[in-house]
Amino acid sequence: MTALQPTSRPTTRPGLPPLAARVGAVRSSVIRDLLALTERPGVISFAGGLPAPELFDLEGARASFAAVLGEAGPRSLQYSPTEGNRDLREAVAARYTARGLPTDGADVLITTGSQQGLSLLATALVDPGDVVLVESPSYLAALQCFALAGARLVAVPSDEEGIDPDALAALAARWAPKLLYTVPTFQNPTGRTLSLANRRAVVEVAERYGFRVLEDDPYAELRYSGEPVSPLAALTEPGRVVSTGSFSKILAPGLRLGWVRTDPSVRAGVVVAKQAADLHTSTVDQAAAAHYLAAGRLDAAVGRTRAEYRRRRDALLAGLPTALPAGSRWTTPDGGMFVWATLPQGWDTTALLPRALEHEVAFVPGAPFFPSDPQPATMRLSFTTYAPDDIAEGTRRLAVVFAG
Repeated sequence: MTALQPTSRPTTRPGLPPLAARVGAVRSSVIRDLLALTERPGVISFAGGLPAPELFDLEGARASFAAVLGEAGPRSLQYSPTEGNRDLREAVAARYTARGLPTDGADVLITTGSQQGLSLLATALVDPGDVVLVESPSYLAALQCFALAGARLVAVPSDEEGIDPDALAALAARWAPKLLYTVPTFQNPTGRTLSLANRRAVVEVAERYGFRVLEDDPYAELRYSGEPVSPLAALTEPGRVVSTGSFSKILAPGLRLGWVRTDPSVRAGVVVAKQAADLHTSTVDQAAAAHYLAAGRLDAAVGRTRAEYRRRRDALLAGLPTALPAGSRWTTPDGGMFVWATLPQGWDTTALLPRALEHEVAFVPGAPFFPSDPQPATMRLSFTTYAPDDIAEGTRRLAVVFAG
């Protein structure tokens, strides 16, 4: 075997190699970029989908962490299995079962937030060049995950009842997709909920054309009106739908705890992707969350959150008729965190945002949520972060902005 010979030293020092092409091709999240601008004192921001920190159960969290550190001691700070804390997985499974989707703890993989769940599933299910159908508009960070995996994103039109099943079938026939991504309940960014009839139609299309559905479901427990709707995974054969969920919206986002509801057809791949990403999610955070759920505190905390968020939703909806230009339309969500507004043709909310910040109010322009054919006259408004009086003041500021 001939040894490799060193290359001659270059006469000039070369520059650093570029970033990977897949990173350069993905847009930064406009929401994350906006947060730095909207966090200055005095700004009322409808931009970030942030849970209300004053509603966090700090006393319960403190008690659970103290109990775990006291009872388990050093073991609570040790490495743990990739799949996650057994008690926490069983608790998540029990909540699915209570919603009409029988689930075993072995079906659940704990992740570092549901955002990681999306990334792991993109890694495990999508090869470069695969077509992923995404509802339009769609959750920005999911678009990033699929783009980083090398997917070709194809937008599926939606209406007031969510995904259009006829359009979905036509696109599936044309593109032979690997996956459909949807947030069926209180969708981000629109707040819409996919109707039961359309849910059945969506899974029927998936069965007919042989693709999986990724059901991203972090808001389902934040319902303020209307009747619960069955998860997509409960309407079809095992394995057709893989689901993600999160404690970020119902417990605390700082814990960074989410999950993937798997099945044997995808479980091994997701576990390998998780091992490569971070070995496992924080041992002590998982143990504290499991203790918190076993103590029975979560349902009471979610009940308090629902009651307050309903007041805040109603405050935003009450202020929009005088805040937005005549002819504007907006969603009236039964839950979740967002209202989606569509202004009359000719408005451009991206161009309007600097003026809004001058008046110390903020929102997210709608255009970045579209995987293609952005609609500049749209905007997303989150109602969870502020008390009703502050929301009313925010809508008064918006009225000044649009009055120009």
